[in-house]
Amino acid sequence: MGVTRLKRKDRRNKAVANNRQAVIKQMTSVPVIRRVDVEELKKQA
Repeated sequence: MGVTRLKRKDRRNKAVANNRQAVIKQMTSVPVIRRVDVEELKKQA
């Protein structure tokens, strides 16, 4: 007996998984924090 793959469902499942991974990567990515001189900012303000 051969196994018939449901191609549309397979594509949808992969797309859902990839989207979930992309969202998790976006949420966990940390922006680059530059060293901020607080005293310099206080002088300017």
